[in-house]
Amino acid sequence: MTRKTPAKPCTPAAPQAALNATWLALRRVAIDTYRENVAYLHRDCAVYRAEGFQALSKVEVSANGRKILATLNVVDDEAIVGCGELGVSEDAFALLRVRDGHPASVSQAEPAGSIPALHRKIAGERLERDDFRAIVRDIAERRYSKIELTAFVVACNQDELDREEVYFLTDAMAATGRCLDWHERLVVDKHCVGGIPGNRTSMLVVPMVAAHGMLCPKTSSRAITSPAGTADTMEVLANVELPFERLAELVREHRGCLVWGGTAELSPADDVLISVERPLSIDSPGQMVASILSKKVAAGSTHLLLDIPVGPSAKVRSMPEAQRLRKLFQYVAGRMHLALDVVITDGRQPIGNGIGPALEARDIMRVLQCDPRAPDDLRQKALRLAGRMLEFDPDVRGGDGFAIARDILDSGRALTKMDAIIHAQGSRGFDHNAPPLGKLSFDVAAPADGVVTGIDNLQIARIARFAGAPKVAGAGVDLFHKLGNKVAAGEPLYRVYAAYPSDLEFAREASAKASGYSIGAAQNVPHVFVEF
Repeated sequence: MTRKTPAKPCTPAAPQAALNATWLALRRVAIDTYRENVAYLHRDCAVYRAEGFQALSKVEVSANGRKILATLNVVDDEAIVGCGELGVSEDAFALLRVRDGHPASVSQAEPAGSIPALHRKIAGERLERDDFRAIVRDIAERRYSKIELTAFVVACNQDELDREEVYFLTDAMAATGRCLDWHERLVVDKHCVGGIPGNRTSMLVVPMVAAHGMLCPKTSSRAITSPAGTADTMEVLANVELPFERLAELVREHRGCLVWGGTAELSPADDVLISVERPLSIDSPGQMVASILSKKVAAGSTHLLLDIPVGPSAKVRSMPEAQRLRKLFQYVAGRMHLALDVVITDGRQPIGNGIGPALEARDIMRVLQCDPRAPDDLRQKALRLAGRMLEFDPDVRGGDGFAIARDILDSGRALTKMDAIIHAQGSRGFDHNAPPLGKLSFDVAAPADGVVTGIDNLQIARIARFAGAPKVAGAGVDLFHKLGNKVAAGEPLYRVYAAYPSDLEFAREASAKASGYSIGAAQNVPHVFVEF
């Protein structure tokens, strides 16, 4: 990025000059505000003084016929924004689609019309369909401040939404933004509620069902609090940020894709809500259901397979909790006319060996290549999920899906399909080679002889993130042992990879405090209840 010339020192403007100073030069302020549009005005700017703006108020920014809503920040340093300039954050600048210095105007934004409904929800009242539609529309249009967003999220979490309110919220979120129609009677998708490191089954399921001929346009998220999302892992192998027109062409040609969902503009209010929910660690059942199902409906899915892992350190900790969540998903999916199949799976430990984008991509390709080093738990879970999805096909008899999926994988058809998808999206050149890992590493050893009786999903994920994942694709954790394995004192349990010495030390300190592994007697290995 070229260094900008500092703005000229500010001088107080005359009242008439202030009234005439409508247009300002747009300035890109290189600050990542994480899905929030932020505008910056100098305190001595004539427009700021004339309009009576206040810090953190909502403003409307206009440039070249485009308008966005942003939160106003007031600065006193001309090196950030000069008196004749209007600064905008990275997200806001990308939305305006103009160059630095382009004329722009700023004005007071109209208050969000749904604020009275928000206040009723804060007071614990039950809201109706029109209330949720108004709130979600204002959220998608960025009319809510972070404080108002937080109030809505907390209100919905504290006074849990009833199941009809969850439907109203889901319907409103799906209707706001782009809604896709693939003009096919069967459009399948798969989703996991999350919380299990390494669980990259989507990258195996998509090529298997697409090779069968089913349409599976998989739009996935990037990691927010985990060491990798499906989009982060796929990005090691291929480009995941595609214009919607190219995405549509690719899906029609190859029957599937694995892309980041941000470019598709599906359920945009969900992305805004997530920016508040994740830092607060709020993920209530109602908000989870609305988030997942709204995006699937907006993406044009007709059939969805939902994976709910259950385990002591998973997002869902018990079978009764999983059953309640399943019933809520089934109710809302039925109201949204989405065919849903829910499976409850083993969430006691990570899936696969690698945790982090490059390590997970390595495991994926080993499974597709039928490499003897491929993690069997990842292979088996992907086959079972793909088998259930194949049974959405009316020509596939119930119970036959697993065998068909296994044949597609073992015959190499899934690998061929994945290769085609990778090259259509834009190959990174690692599809048949091991992606490079961080050059720095250390091993974490077993403290005593015994059996692995527990693996803490949260702590292993935390160590991988300290090592640099997902921002550093080659960083993460490579597991050598799983539940029930015998280990000897001093034997490596896992290896941590990092690219930078500081990241390596952060991960080393975290693993020294808590390795994430429990070693004990075989009878102490926790039992699991799964439904496949």
